[in-house]
Amino acid sequence: MGYHIRHINKGTLGQVSKLQEELEELIDAEEQGIRIMAMCELADIYGALQAMADKYGLTMADLKSMADATARAFKDGSRR
Repeated sequence: MGYHIRHINKGTLGQVSKLQEELEELIDAEEQGIRIMAMCELADIYGALQAMADKYGLTMADLKSMADATARAFKDGSRR
């Protein structure tokens, strides 16, 4: 079975399916209580996000800018 105790479908890098795979692996790692594995899965999620950003001609800095704008909007209570 390998590292994970649940069945996890393999995704394709650059596709949403890879993000789904890595998220399911993170959930499995947390359920197993293996924090180091969970951190490895977070790194894999980062890589999958980077591949998705590349697909759309974006950078991780672009994603961070949008995440910062979202955080700012939630902090002040409006999303205008």
